[in-house]
Amino acid sequence: MESLYEEIRNLIADLDQAHTFEVKGYEDAEDSEMVIFLHGLGDTGHGWASAMAAIGSPHIKFICPTAPVMPVTLNNGFRMPSWFDLKSLDVDGPEDSDGIKKARDGIHQLIEEEVKAGIPHERIMLGGFSQGGALALYSTFTHSRTLAGVIGLSCWLPLREEFPQAAISNTGSPILQCHGDCDPIVPYKFGQITSQLIKKFAGNIEFKTYRGMMHSSCDEEMADIKKFITQNLPSA
Repeated sequence: MESLYEEIRNLIADLDQAHTFEVKGYEDAEDSEMVIFLHGLGDTGHGWASAMAAIGSPHIKFICPTAPVMPVTLNNGFRMPSWFDLKSLDVDGPEDSDGIKKARDGIHQLIEEEVKAGIPHERIMLGGFSQGGALALYSTFTHSRTLAGVIGLSCWLPLREEFPQAAISNTGSPILQCHGDCDPIVPYKFGQITSQLIKKFAGNIEFKTYRGMMHSSCDEEMADIKKFITQNLPSA
């Protein structure tokens, strides 16, 4: 019988090979919209695919990619799916600038692949949870073309000292930021700091608080996400 360590090692090896996407069915790329949703640290695209499908519409294509597996400093170098290295969760802690920008470039490349397939930039929305939400925000503001909007759940804006100068586009795009006021992992104050900063250069932001919610989601939040997507990605 395999030990727990061996089971974990085999799982990580499988994930190293699994950079696939979970895609919700849609009607016709030329008449469709898209949401690219990025999971949090240690999760996979599977973790959010069913949730996105549950709030989706037939005309919307959902992609939930899985992050590459890498050592994470915050977790003592343990290898897990991660969009970039996390060195600290302190508000002024060190950040993996090169890794964040490399991950951003990968999301931008994914967007461009979908544009080539027939979905215009302005019909593509980014979103994510925790580390994935952080990458979604950063990728949106540093993309040169106007996108449909961005959803950031229980997250923060990485490399915030670069802003507002780094915000080269999407300062008028709709933004939904959500955070639980009992989050022990990414503290609520991080969300507040992020919202206050974004408002200085991108005013079309709505910050929603969920009382008693920890580092997770809830039915009320999912209903708000569905409303936001419906409003900003209406059926063509």
